Amino acid sequence: MSQTATADSRPGRILRRVRLIGWAALASFVLAIVVFLVWANTVRTVDRGAADRVFGNPAVSVTDTANAVVIAPKTGASGVGLVFVPGARVDPYAYLYKLAGTVEETGLTVVITKPVLNLAILDLRPLDTFTTVAPGVTTWLVGGHSLGGVRACLYADQPQVAGLVLFGSYCAAPLARDDLPVLSLTGSADALSTPAKIADTAGLLPATARFVEIPGANHARFGDYGVEVGDGIATASTDAVAAAITRNLTAFLADSTSR
Repeated sequence: MSQTATADSRPGRILRRVRLIGWAALASFVLAIVVFLVWANTVRTVDRGAADRVFGNPAVSVTDTANAVVIAPKTGASGVGLVFVPGARVDPYAYLYKLAGTVEETGLTVVITKPVLNLAILDLRPLDTFTTVAPGVTTWLVGGHSLGGVRACLYADQPQVAGLVLFGSYCAAPLARDDLPVLSLTGSADALSTPAKIADTAGLLPATARFVEIPGANHARFGDYGVEVGDGIATASTDAVAAAITRNLTAFLADSTSR
């Protein structure tokens, strides 16, 4: 009698064990998702002082939309636009100050995307998700910072794109268009997208790509959002880096959009 009861209970014990393992695995999966979502939504916020300088600039306007933040000239729009993709978990507003100078100088319109889950590499929306917010623009370039630049490279092969702009970034695969104008801005103190990494991936870009290293700029200096773990120490001020970006991006636009 006891032997039969023992034999009959084994399947039950196995089933309970399988259920416990299943529930434990499910709980671990749910916990991993929660941790990931919390991490992805912990955004590196903009330095308010830098953003306020742009909001107070009478030459430019800043508009918030569902999918992007738009910086545009109040007068003299050139009809040229740049879709700019932020780095991972970086507030789109963190790039206002670094890009506003070019907007003021050239009449460029900049559409800074709001990536899905703040991670551009997971954002599979088409380019026209962002270009449609600026219907007055007829010529589009794409660009981005860090992983945002990697995402921008995936847009760059589209025929309507007139150029690619990388801030502390590089492409993960060769561009199909060997005639595409490219500007790659790097920082001498960048310890994340290091000058060596940029050099190692230079062959993925067209032979005509323009490389400019900004002395004293680290990875985070391409925006205004504080510091990043593992980054180098910036010796160039945010004003100096903004001026270098404006100078080089202005020259690049003059060359690439006049073809």
